[in-house]
Order: sequence, then structure tokens, then C-alpha cells
Amino acid sequence: MNSTDWIVDSYEEAFAKNIVIVSLGLIINFINGMLMVTFFSNPMFSRDSRYILYIHLVINDMVYICLSVTLHVLTYVSPFVNSSLCCVLVVLGSTTFMITPLNLAGMAIERFIAICKPLHHSQICTPRRTHIFICLLWVIGAIRSITDVIISLLTQPVSFFRSFIPCYPNYLFPSKSHQYNTIASQVICMSLVWIILIYTYCRVLFTARKADSKGSANKARSTILLHGVQLLLCMLSYITHFILLSPLIYGEYFTCNIVIVKIVPS
Repeated sequence: MNSTDWIVDSYEEAFAKNIVIVSLGLIINFINGMLMVTFFSNPMFSRDSRYILYIHLVINDMVYICLSVTLHVLTYVSPFVNSSLCCVLVVLGSTTFMITPLNLAGMAIERFIAICKPLHHSQICTPRRTHIFICLLWVIGAIRSITDVIISLLTQPVSFFRSFIPCYPNYLFPSKSHQYNTIASQVICMSLVWIILIYTYCRVLFTARKADSKGSANKARSTILLHGVQLLLCMLSYITHFILLSPLIYGEYFTCNIVIVKIVPS
């Protein structure tokens, strides 16, 4: 493969696409940054597990957007990147991507406990336990990427990590074992998260019907529904993973993929 297979846009098209991507990334991260300032300026938020999980989702999305935009710009500025550097960027991006649906599931569970088990909420959802849960999310989110790296260490020669390749997962982790690992981890993760969202939504819905005061339960139900919409947007990335296997198709649709799948859900 050569660089002409990888980047097929003219200079004007490439410049326009990168301006759009970088601008959107900066705007969304600026908004997220304002949310972070609000969170850290009010000590009350840091004592509420709901807001702790939310701000972690915001920070995770900011990191993910930065990595996605960086990888996008790299494909135009330097189509071939050192494998080791690419590995660091892809592993971080993959980890933050996996954390997003898991964090949404954690937020749904917190709302379920708050509505369905209100007497136990303050004992179960403490700030300390929330921080432990966030650490667990990072461990789980990194399992897929660490597995891919281990497979590469076992199957690729040492010279591969000094070579220059297009910085995209399909080129960094090209073997069938990597593909099976990706599919298995995505199916297991998404299935688990959907089960949690559906279960918590149904329980909150039943609680809302039985409760005399339905305000909090209805708000929780709406929140869980919003998490479901975010999760659907996350799942678009799994579909585009198979669409973008060809370098020529990649060159045509990569920008739309970045905007719709990576930036908009954040």
C-alpha cells in the first residue's frame, strides 16, 4: 500500500475536512470544559455519585475527542506513523471508547438505586465507592486493548514496532485473532450494557406507576432513555468499522465517521 491509496482527497478537500473536524472538536471540548469548571467549583457536586459519574463521562469524552481528532489529522499530515506511537494513541482511544457505554450503564444503575431503593442509596452510592467503580471501568475498558497488544507481541516481529504504518486499528492489529478479540469484546460489552439499561428502565417505569409522586421516577426514566440514545450512537461505530475496511472507502467516509460517530455522541 502506498500513500496515494490512503489519502485520496485534494489539498482543498483535506484542508476543509480538517478545519471542520478540529473546529467541532474544539467547540465540544470547550463546552465540556465549562461543565468541568462548574463541577469543580461547587464542592456539593463532588459528594454526589450521580455528578461524579457524569463528570467522568465528560472527561472521558474529552480525551476521546482529542485522540480521534489527532488521529484524523495525522492521516493527512503524516499518512504513515511509527507503529509504537500509533499503538499508544489507538490503545488510549480504544480504552476511552469502551468506557463510554460502561459509564452509561453505571449511571443507569445509580438512578435505579436512587429511585427503587432510596433508603439504601446513600449507603451504596458513596463518593469512595463511585471512585472505585470508575477505576474498575478503566481496568475493564483496557482489557481489549491490552489483549490486542499482547497478541501483537506474540505474533509480530520486533521490527514491526519500528515500522511506519497508517495509524488505524485495522493496520496496527491486522490478524484474525485481533478481529475476533474486537468482535467478542464489543458484543459482550454492548449486550451487558443493553441488558442493564433495559432492566433499570423497566424497574424505574414500574416504580413510577406505583409511586404517589412520580416526578423523580419520570426524570430517572427520561435519563435512562437518553443513555439508550447515546448508546445507539456509540453502536454506529461498530457498523462503520466494517464499512471502512477498504482504504479507498476509508478516504471517502472517514470524515463523516469522525463527525457522526465520534464527535456528535460526546
